[in-house]
Amino acid sequence: MRDGILTGEGVVLDARPASFVTRALGAVIDLVAIGAVLLSLVFAVAGAALNAVSIDFAPAVWIVLTVLVMVGIPTTVETLSRGRSLGKLAMGIRVVRDDGGPVRFRHAFIRALVGVGELWMTFGSVAVVASLSNDKGKRVGDMLAGTYAIRVRGGRPTYAAIAMPPYLAGWAAHADMRRLPDGLALAVRQFLGRAAGLNPASRVRVGQDLAGRIERFVAPGPPPGTPAEDFLCAVLAERRSRDWVSAQRGRELAREQGEMLHRLPYSVPDPRH
Repeated sequence: MRDGILTGEGVVLDARPASFVTRALGAVIDLVAIGAVLLSLVFAVAGAALNAVSIDFAPAVWIVLTVLVMVGIPTTVETLSRGRSLGKLAMGIRVVRDDGGPVRFRHAFIRALVGVGELWMTFGSVAVVASLSNDKGKRVGDMLAGTYAIRVRGGRPTYAAIAMPPYLAGWAAHADMRRLPDGLALAVRQFLGRAAGLNPASRVRVGQDLAGRIERFVAPGPPPGTPAEDFLCAVLAERRSRDWVSAQRGRELAREQGEMLHRLPYSVPDPRH
């Protein structure tokens, strides 16, 4: 989905792939960091371990350290950070699945495992060739894992002008609507703002997914056959209207209480006024 994606937090983001230069700089930062960790472990741990065991086990110790640093650490970092290693964080990019969701352990593990060959053993030449020949800048590890890197810095949120569909006004006025979680409400607003520019299939899929989430906070549901986007507009418009009424009541109550505070008990005039 190139036009827009929906993250695990339910927020629609700009899904433009990160540039080759940005990805390359992020990869260099990661490789330098991993290399530094590897060398530190070699000097701090390997020497002590080799003094305690037979020299015949030296290759095994080296292999364990290499696998731990080149595969274990990148996999753990990308899994826990949802695709943002040190280099990617510094360059403002993130690795996501092809469908726009956050990467899981499987994706991070495949990327790290393949990276041993295409990044370390070939000095990054295989990754460069693959990335330059792919329209999303994928390296071999991304192709096998079903992931790619996107920019997450510099985008501007897009909000739609929400209007109540006239034929849903009566239903919305009498429906019981609980307060929507902030993340979900934001996701709906951003989706409606970007809907016209999305791929038709993606637009339908994301709209239906959001409508399904919103229905859990609304009773009764919309009339049968209501388009997902109309339903979303109706809910946001009605919630906005109710929030405004509630805010007005709160201000009026605060005004009345403020006036009471300027009087002594039983409405006796305050002698200071």
